[in-house]
This record gives sequence, C-alpha cells and structure tokens, in this order.
Amino acid sequence: MGKLYERIDGRIREFIEDQPVFFTATAPLAADGHVNVSPKGRAGTLVVLDEMTLAYLDFGGSTAETVAHVRENGRVTLMWCAFTGPPKVLRVHGQGEAVFRDDPRWSGLITRFEDVDGPSARAIVVVHARRISDSCGFAVPFMEYREERTQHAEYFARKTDDEFAAYCAKKEYIGVSLDGLPALPLPLPARAD
Repeated sequence: MGKLYERIDGRIREFIEDQPVFFTATAPLAADGHVNVSPKGRAGTLVVLDEMTLAYLDFGGSTAETVAHVRENGRVTLMWCAFTGPPKVLRVHGQGEAVFRDDPRWSGLITRFEDVDGPSARAIVVVHARRISDSCGFAVPFMEYREERTQHAEYFARKTDDEFAAYCAKKEYIGVSLDGLPALPLPLPARAD
C-alpha cells in the first residue's frame, strides 16, 4: 500500500540519491498536446535542495519538451524505481521552473552540481514538491546497474560554448516544443558561471 510523505528527508532522500536513473513526466495544457516522459541519468545531476525542493540539470539533446511544458504550466512529476533491494516506486508531483543560463539564480544553483562535468547544461529544472508518495513497485523487475554511459558527456565536452549554442540553434525542437510552445531561449545564453 502506498504512503504519503510530508517532506523529502531521511529514507526518502537516501532512496532518491541512491537511484542511478529517474524519469520526468510533463504535458502541455492543450488536450491534443504531446505528453512527455524522459529518462534522466548521469551521476550527480539531481540534487535535493531542501526538504521540499529538488533540482536537476537539463542537458543538450534533441528536444526540450520538459522545459517547454514547465514554462507553460509548471506541472511535473519525477519518478524513481527500485531496481535492486526492496521494491518501491517513488513519485514527487510538483511545480517546476526552468532556470536558464542568464538567470541571476544560475550561478548559485550550478554550484550544487560541482561534481558533475556539465558542459552541455542548458537549464536547471527546479521542482517544488506538492505531493510525495510511494507505491509497492512489486512489478518493477530487478535490474543490475553496471556503469554510467560516457558518450553524452564526452561528445559535448568537445564543444566550445559557441559550438554548443550552434548545436542547439539547429535542432528543430529546442527553441519550441513539438506543440509549438516556447522552450529554450535561442540564441542560447552564454554560461554565467
């Protein structure tokens, strides 16, 4: 049976910090808009800021659906699954906001990710928890974590900031979402850190 939690602390925080992957779910307000679910990984790219707030790095990729949806309506759910140990699925339903590279908050937030090589960080998504709950996870399979994939970090580490901005500018669904919502600001602001 699932349980509600008042805050992200103790065993809940440990569970979040121990998982090598999490998922984000967002949707536009339009009934015919595309619902988006994205896997997120790379060690150190998600931090618990306080008992009700998390943040993760939004990296370069082919689209910016999560950012677009958060900009439009703020609704976001983060989900973690226990692939080892006792079964558990944990969800944080919240209000999200995208902090872009030219935002005055960027320099303070990016230091929370200092152990991560983030040359392709486009935004920091901050999630203010509204509901924290778990469920049994009995149907989630056991899976063994082997290691981080390095291709993403290696690929973007070879790009200068200007080359990364050019990469973002040429992608069809970076400045706008699949549904035409504003996503990342283009041209991509230079890093403020």
